[in-house]
Amino acid sequence: MSDRTIWITGASSGIGEALAVRYARDGVRLVLSARRESELKRVAERCTENGLNEDQVLVLPLDVTDWAALPDAVQTVRGRFGHIDLLINNAGVSQRSLCVDTDMSVYRQLMEVDVMGQIALTKEVLPHMLERGAGHIAVTASVAGKVGAPLRTGYCAAKHAVMGFFDALRAEVEGQGIHVSTIVPGFIRTDIARNALAGDGKAFGEDDDDISGGMEVNECAEVVVKALDAKKREIPVGKGKEMAALWVKRVAPEALFRLAKART
Repeated sequence: MSDRTIWITGASSGIGEALAVRYARDGVRLVLSARRESELKRVAERCTENGLNEDQVLVLPLDVTDWAALPDAVQTVRGRFGHIDLLINNAGVSQRSLCVDTDMSVYRQLMEVDVMGQIALTKEVLPHMLERGAGHIAVTASVAGKVGAPLRTGYCAAKHAVMGFFDALRAEVEGQGIHVSTIVPGFIRTDIARNALAGDGKAFGEDDDDISGGMEVNECAEVVVKALDAKKREIPVGKGKEMAALWVKRVAPEALFRLAKART
């Protein structure tokens, strides 16, 4: 595992941070990216406390919407560690607002961060994996990528797009030695609701009961790491009723639509 390089975006908090600390215990080489360098340094310290040497962790501040910065970022990682074995596209932002109250700039931001940023970085990393004939690309999607939910029209649209893109990418590259995994979390106890965008683009600033009662984030990371190690193509992770919605959407979509309406 010590020769394995794992790059995690959105690594400054939540699922990304939990994955970083979990992988640190495996002795891998980690690249930690997000916009907040101070928080990345804090996460890096947690990783060294969990077994990594300082030279096994690269703090690489990055805004995935700054496409022009991505080629240099990839070269920095390759210059430090030589190759990238696993890219986990985990950067993202959620939403808490009714469609009628949501400014179009909020929808644009959700698409830029949650969809286009993931695609742009993947496109920069993919040629190097194809050249090696090996690699693994993962993305943190959501149950909202398969199920429509009130107050999340833009978030659901973005996560549905993410699921579609990476499912299609898998079909293109799996025969060339590249694995693609979509991580499908339900409600996980993070700050995702508090940091979500309100209709005017400001932070929502509040927790909600669904998130507060969700799966503990380190438990989520354990499930995801095991599934990624097993090269699972789709990784549902959660413990609440929202996970049953994945099944209901397939077998009884009308019932799910009625349940979603009842939550407004």
